[in-house]
Amino acid sequence: MTAPAPSARSRDNPLLHNHRAVFRIAIVLWAAAGSLFVLVALPGTKDIVQAVDDAAFDLAVAAEWDPAVFIAKVLDVLGGTLVTAPLRVAVAVWLGVRRRFEALSVWLLAIVFSEPAIWILKAAYGRARPPDPLVETTSYAFPSGHAIAGAVVVLSLVIVLVPPGPSRRNLEVLAAAAVFVMGLSRVYLRAHWLSDAAAGVAFGAAVTLLVAAVVHEVADRLHDRQALSDGRAPP
Repeated sequence: MTAPAPSARSRDNPLLHNHRAVFRIAIVLWAAAGSLFVLVALPGTKDIVQAVDDAAFDLAVAAEWDPAVFIAKVLDVLGGTLVTAPLRVAVAVWLGVRRRFEALSVWLLAIVFSEPAIWILKAAYGRARPPDPLVETTSYAFPSGHAIAGAVVVLSLVIVLVPPGPSRRNLEVLAAAAVFVMGLSRVYLRAHWLSDAAAGVAFGAAVTLLVAAVVHEVADRLHDRQALSDGRAPP
């Protein structure tokens, strides 16, 4: 006897357990990033933001410690193009070879919607970096490109490589912590102001989660349509 056809939504390697919840989290992150973009841009609030940034800068200078500086510099390398570019290519090739096109779409779209935005936003704001950085810096400060790229790469890796479940929930916590530490490391190295890093983390995470939620929703709809065309009722 022929086995019954699988449900339209019972597909291998689903990206998300609850993409609508992820969509809501993405909206909150977009609101946080957008608020920082506005606060840094408006004349009436950017001085307040700068006062907070100055306090964080002074704290970073006072807390400078060689072992911590070394770790932050390692993160600077890991979050740079020399590491992230080949990693992105390798993951894209692996997902393509494995024919995991839904995950590949998330991986590529998160990059497409984040990388150009880094340079567009930096040029639009034209914000100067903090003085006396501990690492080499280029371009403008706001938002932090390392923070955006770190959030996109780390969160996307978990989403596209690890199936939903208890194990992934633990990794999601670790990924969020890694993104947070990456952002703080930029402030500690005096490469960015605190608001640069916060906006970068929020923006990168928002892009990644929104892309994942939308791609998952589209994939669900396509599977439902295929189920109907095959004479099966979608769940």
